[in-house]
Amino acid sequence: MSTREPDEESTPVVPTTAMTPEPRQRQVRRGPSRLLAGVLIAGAIILVGIVGWYELQSHPFGGPGKPVTVEIVRGQSYQGASSIFAKAGVISDDTAYGFYSMLHGRPTLLPGFYSAPKNSTFGYLHHLLTLGPNTTALKVPPGFTLQEVAGRLNDWSNLKFASSFAALLRAGTVRSPYEPAGSTSLEGLVAPGVYLLTPTLTPEQLLRQMVDRFSAMARSAGLTPSTTFRGQSAYQLITLSSVVEKEGYYVKNMPQVATVIYNRLAKGTPLQMDATVLYSLGQDGGKVTAATLKINTPYNTYLHGGLPPTPICVVSKDALTATLNPPAGSWLFFTLVSKDGTMAFSDTFEQQLANERLAASRGL
Repeated sequence: MSTREPDEESTPVVPTTAMTPEPRQRQVRRGPSRLLAGVLIAGAIILVGIVGWYELQSHPFGGPGKPVTVEIVRGQSYQGASSIFAKAGVISDDTAYGFYSMLHGRPTLLPGFYSAPKNSTFGYLHHLLTLGPNTTALKVPPGFTLQEVAGRLNDWSNLKFASSFAALLRAGTVRSPYEPAGSTSLEGLVAPGVYLLTPTLTPEQLLRQMVDRFSAMARSAGLTPSTTFRGQSAYQLITLSSVVEKEGYYVKNMPQVATVIYNRLAKGTPLQMDATVLYSLGQDGGKVTAATLKINTPYNTYLHGGLPPTPICVVSKDALTATLNPPAGSWLFFTLVSKDGTMAFSDTFEQQLANERLAASRGL
């Protein structure tokens, strides 16, 4: 039996185990590539989602909705303004609008009233803010008198409109269900708030809006034309609320101020409220003097007992609520004792004098 030498030209048989290292090396090399591909795919999905979300916010479905009006005050930040528009429903998301304004620039914000449809595009709002306020509006704050309302209207509208409105205030043609028979004064019977002065609005329509809005506000506070409370008619309660509005000033003071007024009325003590004297002088705020306290007008509650003959200002719902829900207490006096608006209430004149000394020591 002979032994054959292996042919050098022939291919040797390689064991299977000798082939395994190379596939392992290829698998190791493929690992990072697959991971990178996965990251890229996930990133692309996220990017598509962000772009889709942004486009949906920028161009919302359904088209423009009902117009709304918002006020931008002087010094308002751009981010704060976009948040106001988002809360009003003009845009869907103020964060997305922030990205839009980063790309397209931020126009200078001008204070005033802006009217825009709900569900607007970002482009529409950006264009609106670039142009500036597009709506004339009359803002009536609590504590204003009708004379001050007419004066503000004179500043914000044409003279013919303003003079016609002022004449209507004295004519008695627009009446309130809370107005007593024979009265032609709507003082205290118009609601605070913002009133849009559209091109087609007439002075009579504006006054009617104010009166109707007050009636709705009064009913929501629990006051109807037939309400009586602690011996006071609805009109007298509104008059009392107007004194609460001016004298309390801050909502936190109003309930106790109402109690002081009721206590003084019950005792037959003159109200001695500075705001009523100043109203008869056509003054809004300020201090009374010894001379002004001697002026004999029906509104001088230092000289005359009871309530003044009419309300003395526009009242808020807070003042009406305080008047209808006074807290229990025997207070007869009050005075401001802190710059944050805090008042001190007292039962006796001696306590009042002590509180006045405290206020003086604080520079009030």
